[in-house]
Amino acid sequence: MAEQQNPSERTGRGCMLHNWVEERAVAPLDTQRTRLQILKQGHGGILTMDLGSKMETVTTLKASYVPPKGPVVRLRGIRGELLEKHIAEMMRDEVQAELNTQSPEMDYCSTTQKDFCVEGFVPLTPETTQVSVHDYKTDEAITFWSENYQRIQGVTAVQNPKAPFRKSALFSTPISERLDEIELPPDN
Repeated sequence: MAEQQNPSERTGRGCMLHNWVEERAVAPLDTQRTRLQILKQGHGGILTMDLGSKMETVTTLKASYVPPKGPVVRLRGIRGELLEKHIAEMMRDEVQAELNTQSPEMDYCSTTQKDFCVEGFVPLTPETTQVSVHDYKTDEAITFWSENYQRIQGVTAVQNPKAPFRKSALFSTPISERLDEIELPPDN
């Protein structure tokens, strides 16, 4: 602000619309400081004349609208209040009794201890009932289908009754080659 103008002649200042009343009210205050200082600190003494006073802690809304006070007279009789307190106490005692029940005496005994560690129990290994010894690695597994292979329909003729489900190429072998065989496989 190199050049000071008369406050009434400031037209190009960028005043907000309908804000000219405020501009005229603070025009004498603008002459003492620079524009930057005014924007940072504002105009002192416009809202209050006592600059050292503190702000009030109560707003206008809180001062105007106080919460309504409760009724001055009793809304419930003494007997009703005592009855309500007594019922609440009884309900509290019932809930406390349910929560604080004594747990029954626990018998920590496993199934093994209960069933197999009984006094007088003698473990015995049963004797084998089969006469011949089987090798589980080489013997054919006994299943429903291996026991009933004669009743199954649509299966190639079995060459070895002890191993009915082994590979067999008889279904794709031409008849002319099969006629050269000495023994024909039995048909089911």
